[in-house]
Amino acid sequence: MAPKTVSVAVIGAGMAGRTHANAWRQVGTVFGTEGVPNVRLAAICDAYLPFAESAAKSYGYERATADWHDIVAADDIDIVSIVVANRLHREIAEALVKAGKHVLCEKPLTDNLDDAKAMAEIEAGADVVTGIGFGYRRHPSIAEIAKLADEGSLGQVMQFEGRYWCDYGADPDVPIAWRYKGPMGSGALGDVGSHITDVAEFICGPIKAVNGGTFATVIDKRPPAVEGVSGGRGATTGAEATETVENDDIAKFNIIFESGAIGSIGVSRVAFGLPNSLQFDVFGTKGRASFDLARSGEITLDDTNSPVGLRGPKQVLSGPDFPYYKGGSSMDFSGVGNTQIEQFTYQCRAFLDSVIGLDEGLPPVPSWAHGYRAMRIADAVARSAADGGATVEID
Repeated sequence: MAPKTVSVAVIGAGMAGRTHANAWRQVGTVFGTEGVPNVRLAAICDAYLPFAESAAKSYGYERATADWHDIVAADDIDIVSIVVANRLHREIAEALVKAGKHVLCEKPLTDNLDDAKAMAEIEAGADVVTGIGFGYRRHPSIAEIAKLADEGSLGQVMQFEGRYWCDYGADPDVPIAWRYKGPMGSGALGDVGSHITDVAEFICGPIKAVNGGTFATVIDKRPPAVEGVSGGRGATTGAEATETVENDDIAKFNIIFESGAIGSIGVSRVAFGLPNSLQFDVFGTKGRASFDLARSGEITLDDTNSPVGLRGPKQVLSGPDFPYYKGGSSMDFSGVGNTQIEQFTYQCRAFLDSVIGLDEGLPPVPSWAHGYRAMRIADAVARSAADGGATVEID
């Protein structure tokens, strides 16, 4: 039987951390309540205590702390979301698993392959539930396109063209932060590229190889770090740019799927005027489907089902026939739409279901082993770029 109450903590109180905090607050409001325990919002942690205190107050958590070890040691916490700098993931995750806590870790899994492999091995030997936050799999419109591809409605999938363009680093006055440190491939590719690459595999199946890897760092110096700025987003400073940017502002590469389909992906954190632009097109022998996050509540579809002379792209609104839509909102009918915020809630609900052993048909949250594979793909792109765009197999 499921416990009557499950206690949750979030480590990290920046933008994504606050979104996890909100998602855990909402998990009991979607997909029914039968068999679902009460979720006790126990604690928020952030190295910058004012962030933790603000998030705890805003989302109704009982306490705040600046030391993640407090979360590890707390015997009243069952589930923890890790939403901090990538280089900290392994140490925190390993300690939490040893303490018997279930762990949902944000992507990418870590900042290096050795730590990612170690986390996958920790997971394999753990008796707790673990998962990684590739939340776009929970977006109703994206999940619907994946379903269309899987069911054969688009025919044989031949091509995927994806891009994720952001402008959070477009201003050279944005101060240095952990996002701008690390090897090539850990910048825009690791941050937003990991999402669109996972979407590509979600829809088209496993990636076999990559080629044409190319990186660019177009802003190579930034002002010093500013206390309380999380991840280098949402703040600028007029200070002199003296800190070196170590990784990629822009990344592009081609992909070859095991199915024989091909495609390409482009990502950027310096795409002026595009705060959060994820888009993709999938082409098959019997149709195509397209998605644009700016029009989150719809997909564009063109297939052979239309009468002769009436072919062409059509707008299809997200609705109850799409995955996650029915029961995923208090207004679950076509035309209401959905956003990234809901997909975090659906992700946390699926994780909670795995923890308590409740089967509502929600696919489980991807594993740390999946996150390790995602990092091997990013590493292959980096090796391709270092070798003049050579083809690199995913090992």
